[in-house]
Amino acid sequence: MKVYIGSDHRGFELKKTLLSWLLENNFTAEDKGPHEYVKTDDYVDYASSVAEAVTKDIQKGEDAKGIVICGSGFGVDFTANKIKGIRCGIGFGKAQVEHGRTNDDINVLALAAMFTDAETAKQMVKIFLETPFSNEERHVRRIEKISKIENG
Repeated sequence: MKVYIGSDHRGFELKKTLLSWLLENNFTAEDKGPHEYVKTDDYVDYASSVAEAVTKDIQKGEDAKGIVICGSGFGVDFTANKIKGIRCGIGFGKAQVEHGRTNDDINVLALAAMFTDAETAKQMVKIFLETPFSNEERHVRRIEKISKIENG
């Protein structure tokens, strides 16, 4: 599985920490930026880059997930969810992230750097990356309905 990660300036330090953790734990990870701290950057640029990379890989039949980080988590969540095929959810706790994977098959995890310490973020990312989708009929049905809305 390929993991794409990106943040704005408010999530920059958490992103660096998580990227190192991902690589140390043998995940294939790609940093979609920024590659240096830029106080005036915009979360939209990095969240869309991550989401587009995830969608592109999924369309090719590859397993990919994304992690997007900003101060509140909301901006990157809004942005990622504008990309077709993305189901992004904001992670505030381990059980909630697990639920998002099993029931909603989230493929991008949004994190709020202002409200999430590094250790909690690592735990949520681990759950996000290792928890399979349940494939229960009711969950599949709901995701199919979302796709229909997305496709007009």
